This record gives sequence, structure tokens and C-alpha cells, in this order.
Amino acid sequence: MSHDSHELITADVLIVGGGPAGSTLAWALRQAGIDVLVMDKAEFPRSKVCAGWVTPAVFRALDIDPGRYAEENVLQAIHGFRTALQGGQGVHSEFPGEPVSYGIRRIEFDNYLLQRSGARLLLGEPFKTMRRDSGCWMVNDRVRARLVVGAGGHFCPVARFIGAKSASETVVAAKEIEFELSPDQKAQCPVNGDVPELYFTPDCKGYGWVFRKGDYLNIGLGREDRHSLSRHVEQFLEELADAGRIPASLPAKLQGHAYLLYPHARQTLVDDGVMLIGDAAGLAYRQSGEGIRPAVESALLAAEVVTACQADYSVSQLQRYVARLRERFGEESTPPRLPEILPPRLKQLAAGWLMRNRYLSKNLLIRRWFLRMDETDLTTGRAWV
Repeated sequence: MSHDSHELITADVLIVGGGPAGSTLAWALRQAGIDVLVMDKAEFPRSKVCAGWVTPAVFRALDIDPGRYAEENVLQAIHGFRTALQGGQGVHSEFPGEPVSYGIRRIEFDNYLLQRSGARLLLGEPFKTMRRDSGCWMVNDRVRARLVVGAGGHFCPVARFIGAKSASETVVAAKEIEFELSPDQKAQCPVNGDVPELYFTPDCKGYGWVFRKGDYLNIGLGREDRHSLSRHVEQFLEELADAGRIPASLPAKLQGHAYLLYPHARQTLVDDGVMLIGDAAGLAYRQSGEGIRPAVESALLAAEVVTACQADYSVSQLQRYVARLRERFGEESTPPRLPEILPPRLKQLAAGWLMRNRYLSKNLLIRRWFLRMDETDLTTGRAWV
């Protein structure tokens, strides 16, 4: 939807950011009959760096039939994982039966969610200013809303505006690339689409991946130590190319992004007429770095609270959202677990043992930490597998 640049636009709720968190909230609020406007600096479809795997729990929460989604979009079913320490022998964890995860392309997935939200859209409009005006917010001096929701990811401008910051942030920085394989590359690529490959760094500060989604290949690496990221990425790519897992030359440079891990993030999540969801709230899972499921779930929790507020978006009313997040994800500042405080040498030895043990690799590393298969669905209250 296009708007004249001088036109005053009004909405009950303005969502800044059209990714999975923002579009999910818009969809849920529209179902409740609330007038919603989604603003994003990008035009959609837009490219988004992301490994791009989502669990069946995400599709259930969003009420999306994977089969119907796959009719017009890439949807790579996943039935196993190959895990290893960099330079070590890999272990294959197999999950027969229904897919335990799916590979999506964010350029498709995000656009699909945004278009089906039913919300009014203001695209190609960057967030610049925000001021209070007679109990409402004026954004960019042209959008008037009672509630502004920050859904703009790690660098969300709404989060910056309300001074949301962490006392001890654990920031993961990542670089990745996704590209279409040429016919020759497809014929030679040894990576199976239903078995993504995960490679953990020797110092246990991150991991890399190789993930094939049909005709597309996604390669990346993320670390908590952002200062040496480029060096680790270069080494990772060289090892993969030497092993014949990826093409010797890539069509473009890897792109970077960053996000906070929960519960290390200790953000200001609500203020009068303002709330944060998804990566803007620092909700990525600690063990895997996955952000899509917590983004979607935070949006659904926010929708429950916003609907119950009945247009009273005071900070006291919005605090119920913070309480719901803590119920779902735990307290923000929990004590470090044993693996996090082990000396580096012991941590590396423990990681090597874990990667070589087929039972633990499958049931602890993949099933519990990565897929969170023992965690109950937000919508059904039951474990999803």
C-alpha cells in the first residue's frame, strides 16, 4: 500500500519491522479486529541473511499448512543432522518419520507472512523520529498510533529510542551466504538437503553450517567472539572447500548480522505505549541461536496482552507481556550453566566427547538444544514430538 509522503496516517498499533515477529503480531491483532500498520525501511520481498530453518512448532503456531506453503515456496524437509567439531569426524543423527524441521528462504517466508497478515503496509519508510503527542506517538511526523511495537531486529530503532540496552549483552555475530547452485554445482554437491551439516568451533564459541534447500545452498558461521569472526569464517570456508563440501569459489561475499541471546539479554521491553518483540527484545535461544520460533511466540504473547489492554497501553498494563515472556522463556538473568564456566581446555574436551557420542549428539545436542523437541508448543501445551 502506498501513501502520500505528506498524508497523516493513523493506526491503533504501529509495528516497526516486517519480519516474522512483526508480521505475526500484525496477523494476530488483525484477527482480533485491531487496526494495524506495519512500517519497514525495506520493500518486500527483501533479501535477509539467515540460515533459515524452522521447526514444525512454528508452522503450528502460525496456523500454516507446510504442504500448502510448499506449493509456491521452497520448503526443505529435514530428517537428520550431521554434527562435528571443525576438522573432526562427523556424526549423523537420523530422525525417521515426519520432518523434525524445515528449511525456508527468508526472502519468501517473510514476504509470505507479511502479505497474509492483512495489515496495512508502509514499506520503504525508515524510522527516523518519534515523539509523544496527546497520549499518542507521532512517528516520522506522519504516523500517529497509540502503541508502537519495535520488531526491527537487533538494531531496532524503537529499542534505541526507549534506551533498551543490556547490562551484559551476549551478542552473536554471524556471516552467511545463500545462493542458487548452478547445474554443475548441483550435480557435484555432496550435501543432502534433508541433512544439514553443523560444525562447531574448537573453542566452543560458535558453529558453522552447510544447508542445502533444493537448488539453494546456505553457508554461514556465527560466534560470540565478534572480533575474530572474519578469520574464523575464512578458515571455515577453506576447510569446507578442501573437503569438497562446498564449491571452491562462492558467487558473492558473505553478509553479516547480529543478535542477542536470551536469557543473557536484559532489555527494557516495555514503556508507555511501546513494546519490543522478537530479536528487538533479544530472544534468540542460547544453545542454538535460533530466533524465528521465539520471535513468533513473543509476537503471539504480545498479541494476547495488547488485545486484553483494550487500548490502555500504559506501561503498567504492558508489564503483563514481560511476565508472559518470563513464564515462557525464563528469567532474563539466570546463572551460567556448567558448560559455560568450564575452563577452555575442559570445555573443548567435553565438546569433542559429545560430538563423537552418537546418543548424546542426537538426544542432547540436536533433539533438546537445537530442535527443542521436549518443549511444549505455545498453542497446544504439549511437546511437539
